[in-house]
Amino acid sequence: MSGLIGKKIGMTSIFDENGKNVPCTVIEAGPCIVTQVRTEEVDGYKALQLGFDDATDKSATKAAQGHAKKAGTSVKRKVVEFQGFDEEYKLGDAITVEQFTEGEFVDVSGTSKGKGFQGVVKRHGFGGVGQATHGQHNRLRAPGSIGAASYPARVFKGMRMAGRMGGEKVKVQNLRVLKVVPEKNLLIVKGCVPGHKNAYVTIEK
Repeated sequence: MSGLIGKKIGMTSIFDENGKNVPCTVIEAGPCIVTQVRTEEVDGYKALQLGFDDATDKSATKAAQGHAKKAGTSVKRKVVEFQGFDEEYKLGDAITVEQFTEGEFVDVSGTSKGKGFQGVVKRHGFGGVGQATHGQHNRLRAPGSIGAASYPARVFKGMRMAGRMGGEKVKVQNLRVLKVVPEKNLLIVKGCVPGHKNAYVTIEK
């Protein structure tokens, strides 16, 4: 699938043609530079490696500097491969937000906000024990029983328990593109996308 790398700017809301207030996310998408072209002959598959957001040479390795130099561009902070582009692009070409059109649907991937170590009620939506009766003490948000008896004498893998929550790769599918602002490289999509403000996201068609 063809796409772009972007940066989540934040959320806002706009009014649609029916006067309805629609929540939306603003993404700074591109311009992305083609840093490598994968071909069937050399790599066994067709793809484009895109780079986004300039980094300083000081913060990059010599290998990354040489890789960027070959494409005639500066070192990039975020590099992602995409497949399925209709047009042919060469090394060093810039791909902008103009490849998206208003009204089409896109998939947005990113890393969700990390929420640290959380209990079962917040992490998995458990109901807790319920009423604070029968003299129980601080059991309201407890997980309850986690195993059986002397058989199987163990806790099964995948048991939903307390643990670290968030910080995972999440893809939100079928978000409608409400607006494309080419002069500012902005893409406005309906709904929310994973990640904190200024987090990198990938947008796929």
